[in-house]
Amino acid sequence: MEQIRYELRTGGSPEHAAGVQWFFKEEIQSHGWYTASVRKAAVLTRRRILNDNSLDFLMNVAGELFQGGILEEKVFAVFLLEKMTEQLGAKEFRVFERWLSRISTWADHDALVHYLLGPMVLSDPKRSARVFVWAKNKSRWHRRAAAVSLIRGARAGLFEREIIRISNLLLRDEDDMVQKGLGWLLREWTRDHPGRALPFLMKIRTTAPRLVLRTACEKLGVAERKRVLG
Repeated sequence: MEQIRYELRTGGSPEHAAGVQWFFKEEIQSHGWYTASVRKAAVLTRRRILNDNSLDFLMNVAGELFQGGILEEKVFAVFLLEKMTEQLGAKEFRVFERWLSRISTWADHDALVHYLLGPMVLSDPKRSARVFVWAKNKSRWHRRAAAVSLIRGARAGLFEREIIRISNLLLRDEDDMVQKGLGWLLREWTRDHPGRALPFLMKIRTTAPRLVLRTACEKLGVAERKRVLG
């Protein structure tokens, strides 16, 4: 564990670390790594760990890293487990759900939800019931997760009822992080399945926050975007 933290602490770029803050409203701690480099290092570390240890051990390492305030440690933790979700089950899903309480920025949120929780919801659609619990949580990150965790399914043409229901729950949310997450979900659904998604956008166009609608329409053609945005 300390070896991983040492490598993350010494392997980044101080210049990039200073520039990373520009992307966040909240103050963050960064070692100045680029995402592709973090992913590559995590994959190599995962192979090394699994050569001598179990998946449970790898989960424990990731759990230790996904806490505190250092951005690269949290993203590294997610990448240790990325693309392994088919080997994980209900116990691990509950663990990742608890990690939602450790989130401090949109970056570690989107890593956790898009690369771990989202694929697990897609692989077992019964898990989608949890998003309606998250949508009522006081934490902005739980509410954002309620939308973002459905993106994988939206791309696959699944969860239409869930997308509509979660949208109706979150449309009045005033938090910009939640609005951006909902807009992201609707954008992916609209891009890949416009015949099903556009009628819904037209239905909510007068009540949805402008940020949600603008984000949802980013992949539409000019004419369709004008229809929705008026």
